[in-house]
Amino acid sequence: MKRYNITVNGTAYDVEVEEITDGAQVSSAPAAAPKAAPKAAPKAAPVADGTKITAPMPGMILDVKVAVGDTVKKGQAMFVLEAMKMENDVNAVCDGKVLSVNTSKGTSVETGTVLAVIG
Repeated sequence: MKRYNITVNGTAYDVEVEEITDGAQVSSAPAAAPKAAPKAAPKAAPVADGTKITAPMPGMILDVKVAVGDTVKKGQAMFVLEAMKMENDVNAVCDGKVLSVNTSKGTSVETGTVLAVIG
């Protein structure tokens, strides 16, 4: 048996793999009790309280159209996100003041990444 730590979507798993050759087991050792998986690496610093603007899909930030302190209106473009060779606007979901901008031009982001917070 060989033991591996595998991370899938940010969750770590401790797995055992049994090698089989020509349909016969190579190792007949009993499986060990499962070991607690190591904790995933800590996420980025916490974001400000307010309405979070998140990436709707994975991609790269091509443009940041707002700065901290700017006032935005619902529907206003805040970021340009390139995904699958298409440029997509990420818009404000409410009126308010930009409390934080958590990304920058050229950054790759995953779905759900907090891009900004509106208060």
